[in-house]
Amino acid sequence: MADIINPENEEDLQAQIEEVEALSSIYGDEWCVIDEASRIFCIKISSDAEEQKLTACLQIILPPDYPSAAPPIYQINAAWLRGSERAKLANSLEDIYVEHAGESILYLWVERIRDFLVEKSHCSESVVQQEEVNRTAEEEVEDDEDAPDFSILGVEKAHLFMDQPNDEEMPPVKHGSPITDRRSTFQPHLAPVVAPRQVKMVLEKLYENKKIASATHNIYAYRIYCEDKHSFLQDCEDDGETAAGGRLLHLLQILDVRNVMVVVSRWYGGILLGPDRFKHINNCARNILTEEGYVASTDEACKSGAKTKRPKGKKAK
Repeated sequence: MADIINPENEEDLQAQIEEVEALSSIYGDEWCVIDEASRIFCIKISSDAEEQKLTACLQIILPPDYPSAAPPIYQINAAWLRGSERAKLANSLEDIYVEHAGESILYLWVERIRDFLVEKSHCSESVVQQEEVNRTAEEEVEDDEDAPDFSILGVEKAHLFMDQPNDEEMPPVKHGSPITDRRSTFQPHLAPVVAPRQVKMVLEKLYENKKIASATHNIYAYRIYCEDKHSFLQDCEDDGETAAGGRLLHLLQILDVRNVMVVVSRWYGGILLGPDRFKHINNCARNILTEEGYVASTDEACKSGAKTKRPKGKKAK
């Protein structure tokens, strides 16, 4: 028996096509089609400020009954957007949907996010300017165009970026093989890091890639060994995948790796994976750590017991 096509869905599809065409025309290269058949799109949004520039990626899935009866399914990817600020932005998008129920709202959402970024960048500039006024002569540091954006990390972590004056080179980023399960895809990325500032550099580099920026989640963890203090600087980020960052960091701790950062990108395929998603995230991470020599393979570990990658010329005796 032939499927009965809902006339309302036909109208919704036509409205979606017209809206997507308009958005593509307005935003040009910033608008990206991820999967046209599944109605998955993304757009890179920035504050357009020369200093304290903030960027976010809005990933959108258009359900069959949008805009007549359902809102778009969305995910905002931005490493700096957390907690109350993320909730505040989400509430403002929901308010727009309620106010314009039954209408096409993607343009309004994009511009609301852009306004939010502009407001946030202006606030960040004010904070930085006030901090500069309050500095003493002993605290004064040399300013340059690569100065860290403290607004992304929060005040409590900003000092970490001032402790490593000579470790400002962009580290090489390696990309591992993806794992796909029930239409969800996981791909790991790895970079050697010796200062927290390099963590931010790596994230910014990865987000320049449209595909990575459009991932549903970009989970990361890093460990940096401070020889002078005989301790580790380490942190992690879930990016919306609850508890994934902590599990990833725990893996790095168990493997006793150091001076390395691992990012795992996940593109959600519409099917819930349950606990299997954590297994894939950690397997991705372990695979790339092994490929890059930070962790010995099973056979090598049995022979030598090696666990961590040592810099050339500094092998343990």
